[in-house]
Amino acid sequence: MRNTHHAERRIAVGIALAVAAACSYATSTPPNAAMQAQVPSETLSIRQQAIIPIAAWGAAGDMSRLAAALNQGLDAGLTVNEAKEVLVRLYAYAGFPRSLNALSELMKVLDSRKQRGVQDVAGPAPTRAIPSGDALLAAGTANQTRLIGAPARGAIYDFAPVIDQYLKAHLFGAIFERDNLDWQGREVATLGMLSALQGAESQLQAHMGFSMNVGLTAGQLGQLSQLLSDKVDKEMGRRAQAALTRQLASRPSR
Repeated sequence: MRNTHHAERRIAVGIALAVAAACSYATSTPPNAAMQAQVPSETLSIRQQAIIPIAAWGAAGDMSRLAAALNQGLDAGLTVNEAKEVLVRLYAYAGFPRSLNALSELMKVLDSRKQRGVQDVAGPAPTRAIPSGDALLAAGTANQTRLIGAPARGAIYDFAPVIDQYLKAHLFGAIFERDNLDWQGREVATLGMLSALQGAESQLQAHMGFSMNVGLTAGQLGQLSQLLSDKVDKEMGRRAQAALTRQLASRPSR
């Protein structure tokens, strides 16, 4: 009897271990899950899509259409601080007048939504202090190099060194150091802005490349061009698609 009892216990333990192993296998991460997670998306997120018309209409100075885009973006989950950050960034590409007007429009939109009982999420503010002086210049230089993929060089910087300093210290330094909008979001916004500006084709093409350097795919950028055509302005979409085509043609095959 004792031997039979021990045998039954061994069988029970074996079954329990087998069940545990099966459960562990079923709930564990598949071997290729990490690789699958690293496969880049070919679709822009809802938030990224919401940024495009906000940036484009802000740069174009069309306040009525900007108001509609802001409402749609906030309804889609864009936070107040994300929308605000896009419109603050606008001044670097379309000037202070367009940025200030767009921020004023955002204030009106938020006030109107509040009166209707809509409680918009504020979202995080920047979490770290912005450096100053030489530290800011160093941070901006590092950010610019990372974004471009190499140190920035060009005859224009030799001709007007002050513009190089402003770009490094202010745009790539003070603005890019604000971490409440990620770099992909910033580049999506920049592409929307530059697509709205006639005569900025070379900068638009360059930022198509910068966008890929921070992880946006050609498929996502093609979607951005299509969204501009479908939801904003066909000419803006044409500019974006042409810039993407030129950028892809200029990039070394991999």
